[in-house]
Amino acid sequence: MKVELKSVLLPNGETLGYREREGGDEVVLLIHGNMNSSYHWDVMLEQLDARYKLYAIDLRGFGISTYHQPIRSLQQFSEDVKLFAHAVGLKRFAVMGWSTGGGVAMELAADWPDAVTKLILLASVSTRGYPFYEDGENGLPDVTKRIATYEGIEALARNRSVWDANARGDRAFMKLLYESVIYDKNRPKEARYEAYIDDILTQRNLMDVYYALNTFNISVFDNEAAAGSGAVKRIAAPTLVLRGERDMVINEAMTTETLADLGDIAQFISLKNCGHSPLVDDLPQLLQAMEAFLSAEASISTHHH
Repeated sequence: MKVELKSVLLPNGETLGYREREGGDEVVLLIHGNMNSSYHWDVMLEQLDARYKLYAIDLRGFGISTYHQPIRSLQQFSEDVKLFAHAVGLKRFAVMGWSTGGGVAMELAADWPDAVTKLILLASVSTRGYPFYEDGENGLPDVTKRIATYEGIEALARNRSVWDANARGDRAFMKLLYESVIYDKNRPKEARYEAYIDDILTQRNLMDVYYALNTFNISVFDNEAAAGSGAVKRIAAPTLVLRGERDMVINEAMTTETLADLGDIAQFISLKNCGHSPLVDDLPQLLQAMEAFLSAEASISTHHH
């Protein structure tokens, strides 16, 4: 199936890159995570059932998209996505967000319930954010000290080698990082893997995304980093929450928070023997769960909000 890389100028002055895959009438919009772009959806663009028409975007500051105005919240990404949907003429569609993209997808579904028909959260950041903590004296994060400021995130990031590696385009470091946390079990095939590493290094906003993840909070609960916006209550779309049982990036507690905050609209599937990238670990299992959810008729109980 044909996949084209395109770009579109948004009214806010940013240009977003996106991959468009031909398909039928059912539209699915794919939103990538941190240290990624639309490129990392490649196997899904190749293999998801042909009845789905796919759009995979590059968020602002990733892939081939511009980064003129720095972001400070995941909601700013979701505003870009909404402008993108208007620009390419999407009216009603399913949305799938992976990791950081899950937070963006939730903001979009809360902001635009008339458009988002179904929501799939893959290894998603919690409804209450992805917490960053100050380092304790032992060098490990001190979970009693959640960072609350941009400066705090900046200090932490400069301390962490990933920030330097991103800035200097260090491929070897990125491979080590991915193999310790994401591709610890299965790795992509060599040529694809090299292209993924190239793609990871296109990111120009790592610090800003860390800050946005730390302060993301659409729940009704306040925390040290941010007050809860309560936006989760405006999500109306039936939601499928997916987490690999071996995910080292998104822990079980985060997924439990998300399910608690979403309530009856959400269903959960644990992906057996998968880590943070089920696309690499077990694509058939992922596709099966997705396609079953996307093709199921929405039940009455999903309209409780």
